[in-house]
Amino acid sequence: RPGVRMTIAALERGFILPSIKLAVLAEADVTGRRRAHRRAKPRTRATAGYFDDLKPGDYVVHHQHGVGRYAGMVTRAIGGAERDYLLLEYRGGDKLYVPSDQVDAVRHYTGGETPSLHRLGGADWEKTKSRVRKAVREIAQELVVLYRRRITAPGHQFPVDSPWQREMEESFPYAETPDQLKAIVEVKEDMESEHPMDRLVCGDVGFGKTEVALRAVFKCVQDGKQAAVLVPTTLLAQQHFQTFSERYSGYPVRVEVLSRFLTPGQARRVVAGLADGSVDVVIGTHKLLGGDITFKDLGLLVVDEEQRFGVSHKESIKQLRANVDVLTLTATPIPRTLEMSLTGIRDLTLLNTPPADRQPILTYVGEYDERAVAEAIRRELLREGQVFFVHNRVQDIEDTTRRLRELVPEARIAVAHGQMDEGSLERVVLDFWEGEFDVLVCTTIIESGIDMPTVNTLVVDRADRLGLGQLHQLRGRVGRAGQRAYAYLFFPPDRELTEEAYERLKTIGEHTELGSGFKIAMRDLEIRGAGNLLGGDQSGHIAAVGYDLYVQMVSEAVAELKGEEVREPAEIKLELPLDAFLPPDYVSREDLRIEAYRRLAVVTAQHEVDDIVAEWADRFGPPPAPAEALLRVARLRAECARIGIRELTVAKDVARISPVRLKMSQKVRLERRFPKAVYKEDIAQLVLPMSLSGTRSVRIDPAEFLLAVLGELIPPELAQAG
Repeated sequence: RPGVRMTIAALERGFILPSIKLAVLAEADVTGRRRAHRRAKPRTRATAGYFDDLKPGDYVVHHQHGVGRYAGMVTRAIGGAERDYLLLEYRGGDKLYVPSDQVDAVRHYTGGETPSLHRLGGADWEKTKSRVRKAVREIAQELVVLYRRRITAPGHQFPVDSPWQREMEESFPYAETPDQLKAIVEVKEDMESEHPMDRLVCGDVGFGKTEVALRAVFKCVQDGKQAAVLVPTTLLAQQHFQTFSERYSGYPVRVEVLSRFLTPGQARRVVAGLADGSVDVVIGTHKLLGGDITFKDLGLLVVDEEQRFGVSHKESIKQLRANVDVLTLTATPIPRTLEMSLTGIRDLTLLNTPPADRQPILTYVGEYDERAVAEAIRRELLREGQVFFVHNRVQDIEDTTRRLRELVPEARIAVAHGQMDEGSLERVVLDFWEGEFDVLVCTTIIESGIDMPTVNTLVVDRADRLGLGQLHQLRGRVGRAGQRAYAYLFFPPDRELTEEAYERLKTIGEHTELGSGFKIAMRDLEIRGAGNLLGGDQSGHIAAVGYDLYVQMVSEAVAELKGEEVREPAEIKLELPLDAFLPPDYVSREDLRIEAYRRLAVVTAQHEVDDIVAEWADRFGPPPAPAEALLRVARLRAECARIGIRELTVAKDVARISPVRLKMSQKVRLERRFPKAVYKEDIAQLVLPMSLSGTRSVRIDPAEFLLAVLGELIPPELAQAG
């Protein structure tokens, strides 16, 4: 029917209708770019859970009993009450049942090799811990010297944001993720402090690290200082140069690139500009670290993909960074860097929120199959996309390309590798970027940072030869424009994989969720063996006690040497005749049950229990009776934490509570309220009959009763005082 129809939709660009003399302008026509108006997805759980990949057969570390093997979760009735226990197996067939409220004493073992199990009750574990503790103290002394040198070094204090800074940031064409905003705030606070910045921003591929660097560099230049961006490959330098130049185009900022794509004359002009201060921002490869490069006034060094630089380059970076602010960006931090970050020597920011519309990459790991390769390429061509085919051997890359042309004759195929001359390589990559080719057969030169949104299928030949970090980086090259992306990781059908190669491929296949780079880095630590914070001689100590406990020991030793108080986490032992557990038909996944127990085991306040109650109701529905009992025990635990009680057991209708130190007024209140109670002052223990009156015993909920008793007997003001 004729009339007016109305629809609401995004408008990419404007249009003109001459017949009715109407011109419609879109946002991009006015501002030159279109801003994406969409919300970022909520934070993923990529690094949230301690136990989200713990499964029977895995090695674990119990901080009192040492390395054991996890055998699953079991429900047992002890003393007439049902509870869940983590079953750990030790040497000689010994078994340890860890109560669910002590689950925090157990950690996944990460140590770089298959550990030997300890014997329950033996002295081996204590000897191992004391040996590692001694070695850790020596490291801690070196770390504290480094730390003090850093916090006492004079750094440049950058001013607060200028109007230009805010204007430039508003030109960002996407909605920032919450993690991005947090990282930007932290970097700016570091720059505005009087100490040199040393921050590591760890975010998965495509999670917005470059934007964090863009804003930091602009802030540096606003104060008249120079900034250098160090990248591992020429192609990445070229791409960053284009990105930075475009974003800074409306401002008097001179951006230059220093790489092998420049002629000698062009390179000399850039070097001269750095020396006289006319170049504000330089983006370059390791050429930036050459002895002929001098800066007039360097204020900020950005190191992109630090793990790709060799030892000698890292030594040069150290020389460059003496009193300069340093921002390091990485998608898969090497274990050494990760250790430095987690032990407080460097500041760490994690980007865990995926960009809006980004989907996980479907990953296939298997034996090489030509039919599968041909189908993958044809599927991508049908949706007008492009393909990366990674073959990391220059010697026979041409033969592989020839075979691909025979397999898929309709595809336009190009070759790129690092041994080509600079001009040819640049031309091929730019032509592929502009859509002149469908398939780029290449070595791992595409690994770092190259952003090609139209490439959404990745095929890796001989994936067994590549490192875990490399595989993760390569996979991150696809799926960057909201399209469903595919990654095929192949190994030869006629060869037996080494154990390490098998572990690498198994890990990359398992971790396909967005934001899994942090997890992959932790598994990389496990597979390759951990290096030391300051040298290579500590991997044996890490293997002996596990990564988590090792890092905890280093942190404690560093804190002790810095004069900070090291508090042992207070263990609260509760033994109540209650069926308190999470039934499998309420929370079906074992890892979620363990994680729930871990949260309950560390509660110290009632509001934390309230949060858990709300979350359970939202995720799993109303809790059944055993789960309700578990929550009541958690409330009792929080009350014990408030008062300072470490042990509370109920047996034969008698409760024993310790340590309890009562003042005279509290003793009087106790005698009036509970005439049959016994207070043993010499051992600071309170023995309380579990009855409502002194004459008759009534079956009541012990958790509810004791919660009321403690609240009445020791009110908050007295708990604080004593």
